[in-house]
Amino acid sequence: MALNKGKHIVEEIDGVRCSLVEKEVSPTRTEFLKKLLEFNKYTVKVAAEGESGTFKIGVTDMLFNPVVDVYKRDLKSLSGKKVTPAYWLQESTQEGESEVNYWDFKG
Repeated sequence: MALNKGKHIVEEIDGVRCSLVEKEVSPTRTEFLKKLLEFNKYTVKVAAEGESGTFKIGVTDMLFNPVVDVYKRDLKSLSGKKVTPAYWLQESTQEGESEVNYWDFKG
């Protein structure tokens, strides 16, 4: 999910209603998000989307919204630093830094 679209989407994954994190993601991105979200104590559900080889990812916490949680700096990276938008979008290889602000990032 792009971080510029704040719509909260709920879908059923494996028979469980979930807050949708992203759709049509690659296996590599799926693994990245799954590890990150599980580290942040979310129960993650993943489902394959047809024959395209992509996945959709959701969490069972119905209040989770990626846009809100990334910009509020509620998520932590695996090393315990705050997740930045660049880190979430995998535009930066550096794990989030608490002093980096989204309005200062120059990719």
